Amino acid sequence: MLVLVALTGLAQIEVEPLQLLLQQGDSCMEQYSTYQALKYYQQAYALSDNCTTRQKLANCYYKRANYHQCAELLKNLDEDSLTHEAFRQLAYSYHKQDNTSSFIYWAQCYLSHYPDDGEMVASLTNAFALKDQPQNGIVCALMFNQEVDSTNILVNRALADAYFLNRDFSAAAKVYERLLLQGDSTFNTLYSAGMCHAQLKENECAYEQLRAALYLKQMQHYGCAYRLGVVCVDTQRYEEGLLYLKLAKELMQPDPAVMKAITLSQGEGYYLTQHYPEAVAAWKEHLTYNPGSIATYYNIANAYAYLLKDYEQAKDYYQQFLTLARKEESPNEQLSNMITASEEVLQYYKTINQKKR
Repeated sequence: MLVLVALTGLAQIEVEPLQLLLQQGDSCMEQYSTYQALKYYQQAYALSDNCTTRQKLANCYYKRANYHQCAELLKNLDEDSLTHEAFRQLAYSYHKQDNTSSFIYWAQCYLSHYPDDGEMVASLTNAFALKDQPQNGIVCALMFNQEVDSTNILVNRALADAYFLNRDFSAAAKVYERLLLQGDSTFNTLYSAGMCHAQLKENECAYEQLRAALYLKQMQHYGCAYRLGVVCVDTQRYEEGLLYLKLAKELMQPDPAVMKAITLSQGEGYYLTQHYPEAVAAWKEHLTYNPGSIATYYNIANAYAYLLKDYEQAKDYYQQFLTLARKEESPNEQLSNMITASEEVLQYYKTINQKKR
């Protein structure tokens, strides 16, 4: 009897700390204090590796966006031992890591247990599209529509997009129209519906939907502007179409500030790796975005003079450099030295030309 009592006491000592740690972790999670909760759950997991501790720790990792650790804890548990939420987090952990193949596998496993989850069905349909398997996504979404719910907007969006990618524009247009009737007048729905009607040569419908989509985007989507312009021309709305095509062209132009930085860095990169013709080409492109860059003219001139041995081009760029540099009212020492060096090179070229005569 004494041994049994002692054993019972030991069992109580072992159970109580585990339950206390889990309760403390749960309390922290209720307060959204995931950092403190993580400490308690990790201690509980170290004390006892079981389904409960794994799922609580995995949930905490998931809420902290540590999707890798969440999946690692859950993937080896028996499916029947996973709670509904844990199973869902397992699938979405792969989705959030952009591991599309693993997400497809676990989403299908999850849906075999919980087929009514429209959000998961939509995500799976989109994942099939990402893997160039829109036909599988269509099957998945249609099954949900037929057996569970035909009005789920997320599923119907994914279904319409899958039909579109599968180039079944007629079927896609029908689903997009159904979405619009449900009030889903988002840019993507209007734009995609318009493109479907354009593909089907239903230009009046295409015009109305593309126009609505472009205005919804505050005239800032070049693809929509371009397609609307084409439809306008096809429907003899010439002046309107030309305006949209002009807008599309303007929107497709690169950001000057970004291109200025890119071309300058390209020139430096090519120069340092001894790709001198490419460096000069990049610097010349830089001047189209930054025509006042005095140093760039100087760099091009030096490259032509000393590396590419193209003296006529060197002379031209030294002269352009000097034209800009001499306008500086208070040139610093570096610029003054560059001016002097350029003048000496041009004088040298002049002397050489005179001797040839």
